Amino acid sequence: MNLSITPGTVVTLNYRVIDTDGQLVDAGREPMTCVHGGFGGTFAVPVAALFGCRVGESVTVVLKPAEAFGEYAPALIDTVAREASVLDPVVGMLLESAPGGSREPDHHLCRVTDVHGDRVVLDGNHPLAGMALVFTGTVRAIRRATAMELAQGRPGPGRAEAPHDAGR
Repeated sequence: MNLSITPGTVVTLNYRVIDTDGQLVDAGREPMTCVHGGFGGTFAVPVAALFGCRVGESVTVVLKPAEAFGEYAPALIDTVAREASVLDPVVGMLLESAPGGSREPDHHLCRVTDVHGDRVVLDGNHPLAGMALVFTGTVRAIRRATAMELAQGRPGPGRAEAPHDAGR
C-alpha cells in the first residue's frame, strides 16, 4: 500500500532551511523524523503542510518568526555584573541564567553578546528569533505510528524510518 501522510503517521523528511535572503540556516544533513498530527513543536506549520503527501513529494513553506523560533523579545536581554557571570566571559559563549538575574528555578540558556568592563550582556532569545524562514522538505518515508509513539507525540527509539509502504 502506498501511504500518504495523515495524522498518526511517522514521517521522515530530507529538509533544508534558509532565511528569506537565501542564506542557509540548516542544511538538514540528517533526515528529520516526526509523528504527524497535532503534536505542536517548532515546525508544526511545515509538518501540517505535508498532509496528504506521499514519498518523493516536496513542500516549501515560509515561516513567520512566530511560527519558527518566535519574535525577538528585548525583555530577554539582561546585563549582569561580570562577577555574577563566569570568570572570563567571551562573546558567543552560552551560559545558564535565570530571568532577570533571579534565583528562580526557571533557568534557560543565554548567549553572551557583549562584555564591557565589569558588565556582561546576556541574550535569552533563540539565535533565530525574529527571523522568517523558508523550510523545504521532501518525504523520504512514511509509516504508521505505534501506540507508544502516538502517546509520546514523537517517534520511538530505533523506529526512525521504515519502508514507505509499511501499512501492512
